[in-house]
Amino acid sequence: MPIWNKLKQELDRAGQAAQEAIDDGRERLDAFRARQLADKAAQALGYAVYHARQKGTELDADTYSRLSSTIAAHEAEAERARKTTGTKTDSGF
Repeated sequence: MPIWNKLKQELDRAGQAAQEAIDDGRERLDAFRARQLADKAAQALGYAVYHARQKGTELDADTYSRLSSTIAAHEAEAERARKTTGTKTDSGF
């Protein structure tokens, strides 16, 4: 029954390749989501600065610190995910 052994071998190899593709896709999706969260935090920071200046004030240090640390955390997460997948950085800057 060598043909059955060969078939099983090929099916195992195909299953392993499929699992690797799924894992890679999951890692890329995680990196994309982290970049999205960083972008949303940067947008929130921009809006906060805009609204503060509309009121004739400056953005308070606590809000700036909170939003900038959120951006940094998400960018670091995206960079870790990028290194895992080996994809290019697409920060837009």
